[in-house]
Amino acid sequence: MKKILVIEDNQANLELLHEILTAEGYHVLQSQNAEDGIEAARREAPDLILMDIQLPRMSGVEALRVLKADEKTSKIKVVAITAFAMKGDRERFLREGFDGYIAKPFRYKEIIGTIKAFSQQQDRDAFSEKPRNQWRSV
Repeated sequence: MKKILVIEDNQANLELLHEILTAEGYHVLQSQNAEDGIEAARREAPDLILMDIQLPRMSGVEALRVLKADEKTSKIKVVAITAFAMKGDRERFLREGFDGYIAKPFRYKEIIGTIKAFSQQQDRDAFSEKPRNQWRSV
């Protein structure tokens, strides 16, 4: 996993995530609203999307529905990043279709741990999808 799209309208949060992710070696794409984020996802095909829930004009939940309905973006994992951190919020966003959840304020270890978990899952999925005729015995 190398390319991460961050959709976040708060400039300070966007800069913080950019700094954390680039320090870890990820290529970071940025968008400050859902509409531009959806277009960036279609154009750039990121490995993972970190998306704020409270975005201007279109919420993160609405944007997720658009992404999951589009053949080009439906398989991209999307993690909710949100200030909604009350009991039950995590489960609610997972039910909405998000693949993960990170509460604000951000914690460095949680962000990196979440991304690494998705990266490992992506590696396992790619390994298991390899056609059988490409396997060679040693």
